[in-house]
Amino acid sequence: MLNENIKTIRKSKGLSQEELAIKLNVVRQTISKWEQGLSVPDADMLISIAEVLETPVSTLLGETVAEAKADDLKAISEKLEIINLQLAHRKTAKQKAIHWLFILSCTVIAAAFAILIVLGSPYLGWDYSQPETAVMGVGIHAFEWLFVRIAPLVFIGSIIGVCWTRKKV
Repeated sequence: MLNENIKTIRKSKGLSQEELAIKLNVVRQTISKWEQGLSVPDADMLISIAEVLETPVSTLLGETVAEAKADDLKAISEKLEIINLQLAHRKTAKQKAIHWLFILSCTVIAAAFAILIVLGSPYLGWDYSQPETAVMGVGIHAFEWLFVRIAPLVFIGSIIGVCWTRKKV
């Protein structure tokens, strides 16, 4: 059991007998004898083997370790392919959502500018001697002032975003 486990784990780690022997500071023939069941490593060497193979000593001493079969590798590769397709789909959906968000941003800004042009700042003709209209007029003027200065930058950024996130053919 120990001999089979050492051999199976060594192979699964991609190590040759020579490479394992170098790491354990023994000769290759010693590894060969352990794997053939002709000799058994002592307790200290067993701990060293477990450290080099990155596996618990109990696994080395326990039941037979199953080798990875071609069917298992095929199943794993199929699962990885499905995961890759799901990730690609998520990335595409995210890019599409961001693209439409940029388009919506451009549309809202253009509509707001059209409304401001049509209305022509009617608050400028209000009677500011009354406190209610004065506060409301100043608030609307502040919004319009900020919008007219910031919206063009956001609009240009959104157009760049639309071009950047468009689907490449």
